[in-house]
Amino acid sequence: MAVKRKAYKRIFLIVIDSLGIGAAKDAEQFGDAGADTLGHIVEHVKDIQIPNLRKMGLANLHPSQYLEKEKEPIACYAKLHEKSCGKDTMTGHWEMMGLHITAPFLTFTEHGFPEELIEELEKRCGRKIIGNKSASGTEILEELAEEEIATGHMIVYTSADSVLQICGNEETFGLEELYRCCEIARELTMRPEWKVGRVIARPYTGMKKGEFKRTANRHDYALKPYGKTVLNALEEAGYDVISVGKINDIFAGEGITRAYKSQSSVHGMEQTIEIAKEKFSGLCFVNLVDFDAVWGHRRDVYGYAKELEKFDRKLEELLTVLTEEDLLMITADHGTDPTYKGTDHTREDVPLLIYSKEMEKGGQMEEQETFAVIGATIADNFDIKMPEGTIGRSIWQ
Repeated sequence: MAVKRKAYKRIFLIVIDSLGIGAAKDAEQFGDAGADTLGHIVEHVKDIQIPNLRKMGLANLHPSQYLEKEKEPIACYAKLHEKSCGKDTMTGHWEMMGLHITAPFLTFTEHGFPEELIEELEKRCGRKIIGNKSASGTEILEELAEEEIATGHMIVYTSADSVLQICGNEETFGLEELYRCCEIARELTMRPEWKVGRVIARPYTGMKKGEFKRTANRHDYALKPYGKTVLNALEEAGYDVISVGKINDIFAGEGITRAYKSQSSVHGMEQTIEIAKEKFSGLCFVNLVDFDAVWGHRRDVYGYAKELEKFDRKLEELLTVLTEEDLLMITADHGTDPTYKGTDHTREDVPLLIYSKEMEKGGQMEEQETFAVIGATIADNFDIKMPEGTIGRSIWQ
């Protein structure tokens, strides 16, 4: 392992949302024995072209007969286990920044939301609710969007995540009305018996089946982290904390100094490349959600593979604009094996790839028992103290 301590001026942390690298040692407890997002994608799409991820050591970290190892990887790489109890977006990201989640967020996957919650939400919003079940975002639009447009009813649904999602047609329902209803839902779901991790506004366009398309005006109303994270510590120390994608929503704006919404994962990488051309000091924290939302949950293994190839091409562009004062970290927040049963996330280990142009060579690092090594390493780089109650130890300690 060849990472040497340096006070990098900028750190770019990119989360390839759901790129797990094999079932975690406790996967059976989550019903996920045998899950392997990356491994199964490579098995199904044997000619996948991800040369830059390979060059960084991803194939060395997760060997496969279909993905050749790199003889001299340029990055340092390690396998991370999740310490917290869960396999969702918020748990994974919060743990990266030092929080240990000991109780999973509530889910309503099997039966939908309780009648009492639905009745209260209908009363407060002034609309009848349709749906109220676990469903794919695209499938529920095909099933119910025409009814919503015709009647003014409101589509409410959930998933395997701890979420309450509300759909609204941008022309007939209106964005402001959709956001208003989501704010009411967030207020109601702060009660302990209904507390979900996120309420998500899901706006869409189109007027008939086959034309419905979700837009980039999505908004997440997330719970605030229960304590201060590394992001708060960075902000309080005067560093820039720039978020790309849904990072700002995941942390409810806590510790974020500048936020960019992304229209897609490719767009998120394009934004990151442009940010890398700017002058700033601190962290650029990126989430690329399409891997999970568009391909993983829909169990589209070939779509997932193509998205990885798109990312790899954008990664090459990013590597050309980074300097020796920059550190790049690439990881994931959980798995969503597109070949696995159901549509849920999968409890998997995740990769950590660390690279800087000033590194002499790459190599394997020891496995880590928590994602919090990421936040602790960032804090150590900028010589700031980890907030009280957080976990994690820097790779330089």
